[in-house]
Amino acid sequence: MEFFRRARKQPSTLGILPGTFNPVTIAHLSLADAGLEMVDEVLFVLPRVFPHKEWSGASFEDRVGMLQRVLADQSRVSIACTDRGLFAEIAQECREAYGPAPKLSFLCGADAAERIANWDYGDTGAFSRMMQEFDLLVADRGARFSLPHRRLPIPADHASVSATEVRERIARGEAWEHLVPESVHDEVRRIFGKPLTDPTG
Repeated sequence: MEFFRRARKQPSTLGILPGTFNPVTIAHLSLADAGLEMVDEVLFVLPRVFPHKEWSGASFEDRVGMLQRVLADQSRVSIACTDRGLFAEIAQECREAYGPAPKLSFLCGADAAERIANWDYGDTGAFSRMMQEFDLLVADRGARFSLPHRRLPIPADHASVSATEVRERIARGEAWEHLVPESVHDEVRRIFGKPLTDPTG
């Protein structure tokens, strides 16, 4: 695990927020804000390899840069990358970086939680064993997650926001700024090659 920013205090509870951040959205920040009500530190994790997505859009450096900008004032937030992308693999790298003491929780939407629970790990007991290593803090994103978890409350108008929606709005020439932190509007404009839309139009 390579850190680009690390909180100073050793946490007793660590919330892990993996994502592609292509680009970072208000939903990502809402997940982190809600998580910080329940854990000591939130770790934004950008895997170098995604298990279910192709690498496209913003470069790795651009994604790290956006995270650094929007989280600059957050003292209880860290940013790191991992070599692999499955939750079990990320948890293992977190254990190596933070040691055995912190309780680990993954922050995610219900859609991601369902994908994790139903992923073909080649072993029917893999998910159950993972739940002994960490738990899930799950935000409702229009999907019902039936397995045990703790609910992560985020604003209703943020629950359905996704980076995919941002990119699609940019491609269609529609307003997108309200879905992205203001501090990275210029970066999103540069990366995705579209002018800023008129927020009143």
